[in-house]
Amino acid sequence: MSHSLSNEQLIAAANSFGTPLYVYDAANIEAQYSALTTAFTGQPVKFFYASKALTNINILKLMLHMGCAVDCSSINEAHLAIKAGHAPKNILYTSNGIHFSEIETAVSLSIHVNIDSLSNLEKFGKKYGSSYPVGIRLRPNIMAGGNLKISTGHDKSKFGVPLEQLEALLAIIDTYQINIAGLHIHTGSEIKDVSVFMKVTDVFFDLVPKFPQLQFLDLGGGFKVPYKAGDPSTNINELATEIQKFQEKLQSTYARSFELWFEPGKYMVSKAGYFITEVNVIKQTPTITFAGVNSGFNHLIRPMLYEAYHEIKNLSNPNGPLATYDVVGNICETDTFASDRQIATIAEGDLLVFENAGAYGFEMASNFNSRYKPAEVMILKGEAKLIRQRDTFEDLTRNQVEVL
Repeated sequence: MSHSLSNEQLIAAANSFGTPLYVYDAANIEAQYSALTTAFTGQPVKFFYASKALTNINILKLMLHMGCAVDCSSINEAHLAIKAGHAPKNILYTSNGIHFSEIETAVSLSIHVNIDSLSNLEKFGKKYGSSYPVGIRLRPNIMAGGNLKISTGHDKSKFGVPLEQLEALLAIIDTYQINIAGLHIHTGSEIKDVSVFMKVTDVFFDLVPKFPQLQFLDLGGGFKVPYKAGDPSTNINELATEIQKFQEKLQSTYARSFELWFEPGKYMVSKAGYFITEVNVIKQTPTITFAGVNSGFNHLIRPMLYEAYHEIKNLSNPNGPLATYDVVGNICETDTFASDRQIATIAEGDLLVFENAGAYGFEMASNFNSRYKPAEVMILKGEAKLIRQRDTFEDLTRNQVEVL
């Protein structure tokens, strides 16, 4: 059963910590993880939280507490996971166009590594030979995801080693006797259809005989999160059933079975996140009523960058008659959160909440226009805890060096 915060809890957090404010519901994150582990009960499946969605140290510690491993997209995320207390065996680093020194650091940390290019695989082979098990990220030319910017498996994607280069890949592995422990494919975000994951298993099925030392098959993440009523979402129970069939097929064909890895990110934290703003200005024009809030795409860039939809509710007047608004920010260029949106009547000073703001909200925030990054709060066992302080003026100049 999913968990959500009440209007009263959100208003109390805004009153205590100010706005703009990110609020995360720990109970919702726990419910999302429980739904995954329950669906896959009895199967050799391991979940790595894709920490790029939200890296606050307290979120990483919550994952540790729940027993969820961590997937990292940079070596700094790996350092954060270690700082949060995760064991190296529960940290996965999937490289993408990075300098080989990051892979060397990952090896020194004893974490799992997926390599993304023939170039870095060859460097790896020269340095480590068969001494360190490693995974390979492949590009299967499967188009998936709600937006081309977040689709990563198609034939023009920069990610992974294209399957057309399989012979060259196998030649490098053979030359250096590299121990390939895993294969990894991540096709994109917002995958509605379980069949997309099963296309990946079809690719894996054909490749298994070529990799005798395989221990895991990594299907990446991309579970679809519903953003509004009626939105589709990934059917986790159906996926678990199909994955079980895949395992049985592997066993009956090759007499081999593997640990299956998934990297849920948005699925774990999106619904748990709320972004609260205050309405600065109601601007009535002949054609549009603008509700201008004390934030902008410097705090929540997804609507401008991905045309992402976030439900917006008026916390201060939740049951008022509906009116139509463009909800806009205070940044010096077009900065629209929602157009032509029906919201309970808004007055200046009202608190608006953006739902599904846990993933890629604060994480992609900036100080554009020299505005402060917001504070972050976690609701833990019903109590609001500050987990990141709001920026101050000193934060804007902290790393600047005056030479004039």
